[in-house]
Amino acid sequence: MDASIRLRVDGQWRTLDVDTRTTLLDALRERLGVTSPKKGCDHGQCGSCTVLLDGRRAVTCLALAVAHDGAEIVTAEGLADGEDLHPVQRAFLEQDGLQCGYCTPGQVCSAVGMLEEVKAGWPSQVTEDLAGPPELDDEEIRERMSGNLCRCGAYPNIVAAIRQGAR
Repeated sequence: MDASIRLRVDGQWRTLDVDTRTTLLDALRERLGVTSPKKGCDHGQCGSCTVLLDGRRAVTCLALAVAHDGAEIVTAEGLADGEDLHPVQRAFLEQDGLQCGYCTPGQVCSAVGMLEEVKAGWPSQVTEDLAGPPELDDEEIRERMSGNLCRCGAYPNIVAAIRQGAR
């Protein structure tokens, strides 16, 4: 069974017909040609398909496209303002927070979403002081980014990039 949906992807409204079983990841990649989110594990465990969905980070391989009709989706491509990179994107380049680059779009989107969570005062499992905003130390960054895997092991540089992007 097909359904017609509208998605605002990286600032542009797109309409498409999808099978009701189509994941948001497959709708983005295969139907709309948006290749920034990557297909990694297809089980929500690696984070390579992470985007910002209505302002919050989400793994798109576990989301049905029809459940997000009318949603605002920002991919790593949509974070930049024309030629000007988002501060987190710039930090990933300057801190060499990538190797093969496959996980990088998901890492960047997750980092941007995570920084918004910190700014909103949301605690994580390792947040010590629940009375104030979380302190963004390395342990806090690692815990909050634990859903994004890097097969190359660029974690020290990813943490450094997030620290820089948070400034």
